[in-house]
Amino acid sequence: MSEKELAQLQQRLLYLEDLQSIQALKAQYLRACDQKQTSAMRECFVEHGAVIEADGFPVFTDREAWVETFNRLAVANPSIQDMHHGHNPQISITGADSAKGLWDLDFCQINVKERTIVNLSGQYSDEYARINGRWQIRSMRFARRSFVMRQVDAGGIERVLALGQPPAAGFIENS
Repeated sequence: MSEKELAQLQQRLLYLEDLQSIQALKAQYLRACDQKQTSAMRECFVEHGAVIEADGFPVFTDREAWVETFNRLAVANPSIQDMHHGHNPQISITGADSAKGLWDLDFCQINVKERTIVNLSGQYSDEYARINGRWQIRSMRFARRSFVMRQVDAGGIERVLALGQPPAAGFIENS
C-alpha cells in the first residue's frame, strides 16, 4: 500500500469514527433526557455559546439555561416519563472540527398524575464542534412536525385533548 493510499484509508477511518462519535453523542443526549440525568445532558453541549431552540420554548443561548428549564419541567416533576427516539441521522463533516446533523425524533411523554400521553414528532438540526478531541453540540434546533395529546380516564378510555398543536398552557407544565 502506498503512502497516499494509507493516508486516504486513515482519512476514511477518521471520518467513520467521527460519524460514530456524533451518533453516540446524540444518543447520550436523548438517553440523559429520558433518564433525567442533567449532568450527562449538560456535557453534550459546548460549555460556552450553545444555542438551543425548540418550538414552544424561548431560545436558549447557553447550556445552563436549557438544563435549568429541563430540570424544572421534567426532573422536578416525578409524574413525567419521557421517551426520546432519535433516528434517520444524516451527518456531514463540514470541517476538521465541525459537523452538521439532521435527526428525526419520535417523542412520547406520559404524565401519570394528569393521566395524559403526548406523542410528537419533528426534526433536530444540529451543529457540532470537536473541542479538546470530543464532539459536542454547538447548536440544536428542534422543529415540531406533529402533535397529539390524549387523556386516559380511570376506566381506560382515551380522549384527545389536542391535535396538531399543543394546548395553550403547554403540556409538560402540568404537575
